[in-house]
Amino acid sequence: MAEISAHRSERAAISACPACTAAPMAERVAGRGLRQGDLLLSVPGAHCAACIAAIERALMAAPDVRGARVNLTLRRVMIDAPGRQAAEFIPVLHAIGYEAFELDGSAVTSGAAARQGRDILMRIGVAGFAMMNIMILSVAVWSGAEGPTRDMFHWISAAIAVPTVAFAGQPFFASAWAALRAGRLGMDVPISLALILATAISLFETAQSGRHAYFDAAVMLCFFLLVGRYLDFRSRAIARSAAEELTALEVPRAVRICDGGERVVNVADLVPGELIRVRPGARLPADGEVVAGMSEIDRALLTGESLPVQAGPGAMLSAGEINLTGVLDLRVVAAGRDSALSRLADLVAMAETARGRYASLAERAARLYAPLVHLLALLSFGVWLWQSGDARLALNVAAAVLIITCPCALGLAVPAVVTAASGRLFRRGLLIKDGTALERLAEVDTVVFDKTGTLTLGRPDWLNPDDLPDALRPVALAMAAGSAHPLSAAISAVLGEQGVVAAPMDRLRERPGYGVEGVWQGRRVRLGRASWAEGGRAPADSPAADGPRSLLAVEGAAPVVLRFADAPRPGAAECIAELRLQGIQVMMLSGDAAPAVRGTAERLGISAYRAEISPQGKQARIADLARQGAKVLMVGDGLNDTAALAGAHVSISPATGLDAARVASDIVLTGQDLRPVAAALGLAQQARRRMTQNFAISLGYNLLAVPVAMAGQATPLMAALAMSASSVSVTLNALRLR
Repeated sequence: MAEISAHRSERAAISACPACTAAPMAERVAGRGLRQGDLLLSVPGAHCAACIAAIERALMAAPDVRGARVNLTLRRVMIDAPGRQAAEFIPVLHAIGYEAFELDGSAVTSGAAARQGRDILMRIGVAGFAMMNIMILSVAVWSGAEGPTRDMFHWISAAIAVPTVAFAGQPFFASAWAALRAGRLGMDVPISLALILATAISLFETAQSGRHAYFDAAVMLCFFLLVGRYLDFRSRAIARSAAEELTALEVPRAVRICDGGERVVNVADLVPGELIRVRPGARLPADGEVVAGMSEIDRALLTGESLPVQAGPGAMLSAGEINLTGVLDLRVVAAGRDSALSRLADLVAMAETARGRYASLAERAARLYAPLVHLLALLSFGVWLWQSGDARLALNVAAAVLIITCPCALGLAVPAVVTAASGRLFRRGLLIKDGTALERLAEVDTVVFDKTGTLTLGRPDWLNPDDLPDALRPVALAMAAGSAHPLSAAISAVLGEQGVVAAPMDRLRERPGYGVEGVWQGRRVRLGRASWAEGGRAPADSPAADGPRSLLAVEGAAPVVLRFADAPRPGAAECIAELRLQGIQVMMLSGDAAPAVRGTAERLGISAYRAEISPQGKQARIADLARQGAKVLMVGDGLNDTAALAGAHVSISPATGLDAARVASDIVLTGQDLRPVAAALGLAQQARRRMTQNFAISLGYNLLAVPVAMAGQATPLMAALAMSASSVSVTLNALRLR
């Protein structure tokens, strides 16, 4: 009864305040604070509120489920089901049309990035509020307030500015201190020095009843720099590491066969030689050799093969592949850190590190800016001290130089352009995740495409439904509905749209690795591989040049060959043509079979392509092109593409791709159409020009303002107005991209 009361109380709380009650659950979905027993699934197909409702409703209807919540941003669902395994809920989601993968909650990173964004926003709010109040007080001083009145306004400004600078300036102070401890000068060093000097000198001037104080300039400087920092943060999207995402995709548990029974164990506890059992719909937890069972294996995520492959005794399988149709017993060959999936994660981590060495325009400008500003301020201090002998005056001039050299424009030059260009690209269907992606995209001269799921939709299209007699359509639908094979799904989709009603079938069953068989009106019916469907009388199946095929054999009727092809993605041909017009080299690298790759290349007009290439081979080919001086854009969607995506100069992944591929990429294609990929290259070149122009604006401003400050003619009002003018000019120039 106590449990029932508690459950009712929980429901009452949800009714009273949905946001408050949902927050802890949402935190756990994001990977923070996962409780013992919480289960985590990746659901790449979730994309709207209707998806959330459907997924949560289906899971809540399952036995023993106490709660389920979808995080649409991360495309994950957290399930509260004590005593159950995550893999048990994968068929539940498959039944309502959603692909799902088990994630290891312990490998999912925390929400530190989101907290960082909220922290910067909070500091911007504090600095902005303080800046407005200090500017109101400063107007009174600039209007001619003298004596005790001026001092009172200065002391009130100090009471607002000192805690504001101490709090809002922490990101710059921490970064500057870290740089100094490492023996280098970053852009945050002169920024921090300017903030500290402006505040300290203003306090000293206020205590001495001086005419000028820099409180307004210090707080305004802090505000604009925080805005630039937040724009940079938003443009980068602070994506988690693709290597960590791959690690999370590794199956955390396996079913070990021991003493004639089964036992669920951690994958980390598996050792070579042990036997494990993999049921239909489950992802393989380790590399191994099939010792019993027959099934079909989906390798699309790892190798790019568009169709499942048959697996029986003696077949070697890899961790991360999906068992589709039959129960398999495997002898473990490698598990954990030694598995193929783990080695792929290591490749991605190394590739990400290599690409991370790219220096943005802002970083290169900062290398010159920091030492130059310090030298000018030091020179101003020395000259004024030598000429006037007044250390107080010399220090004021040096502080004015540090403030008026305005790192605001430099700090906003790139983030403002990236934010404006990101908005324009987003409206075209491209989401930029990395702040340097536009700069790198503008340098691209070679584009490499994956095939399955990228140039094509990764699902077979039934090419000849008209060849199927009307009388056999209900039979074909009934047979296809009894299989999880992609070809069967294509048949079901076409016949379902035509309004065909499935015929009643007897003894319907799936033969893993071969097809589906049953009895219709006393006659045997088979749908699947030709050699099996015809009872061994047909020649052995072989890859056809014009795509995969299946056979519907009804006893007493002529067999019907059903032909399929991987459907091209909308706009693929136009994208390829536009890239070639721009003078960009186009290549295709695919793990699929040679006939399928050749057919796609011919349809889309791609002359350079390679088939049956491994994930390591893709990454090696990208590295070879880079060594030859090419700037490569890689476009891919699967686990087999992650190392190549991370190692390319810049990368794009479709939103329909796997989480790991999206995380490894710099840009996500949110729509189905590929044409925005070609358009993005032209926009990236425009954005790079705007960045260069912004640096020129910043340089021109400093060439005019610095001599004024070094001459001792820069008042706090001039410094504040000059900083605002330069920052607004840079922002307006960036907005021209919209």
